[in-house]
Amino acid sequence: MDFSTAKKSQVKTTISIPTSLSQTKKLVDDKAKQSEEAKVVSSQEKLEIKPLGSSITLTQELFDLQIFSIQEHFRKADKNLELAILDQPIKVRDGGEVILEVMGHMQEEIAGKMKPDLVGLIRQFTGAERVLITVEVKEEVDNGKPKLYTNTDKLNFLREKHPALAEFQRKFGLEVDF
Repeated sequence: MDFSTAKKSQVKTTISIPTSLSQTKKLVDDKAKQSEEAKVVSSQEKLEIKPLGSSITLTQELFDLQIFSIQEHFRKADKNLELAILDQPIKVRDGGEVILEVMGHMQEEIAGKMKPDLVGLIRQFTGAERVLITVEVKEEVDNGKPKLYTNTDKLNFLREKHPALAEFQRKFGLEVDF
């Protein structure tokens, strides 16, 4: 094997262990200055000057055009609970107010946690500057059907729905063990 052509792995640089307290303070101060300079440079890069009066107002149509991109972002991040909220109908009111309708307190908590990410994504994809997210808890509508909790309840419901099931059970002598 020829070592001259082998890929060299990069070794992370390490700092030497300080020998005195004054040398330690100097290293800490240098590190703080470097991080402050990096923050100033990154904030200057992010600064964007926009002309006055060119702000985009978020509308239902604009939001509907970009909702798939927003959902795709959460899909790639494997955030299925957030996707369940985004799959429900979302309304946009005048002034850029986005109304998320959630079912129950669990989705309400998830929506509260995803608000900052969602605001950023909406701004990024639509270009709208003013985005306000409101979470409304929607109660489940009781449709009058009984809830089928146990296996016996499920079997009785199926017998009522399909009378032939009771006939098959009687004819073939089927017993159900739960």
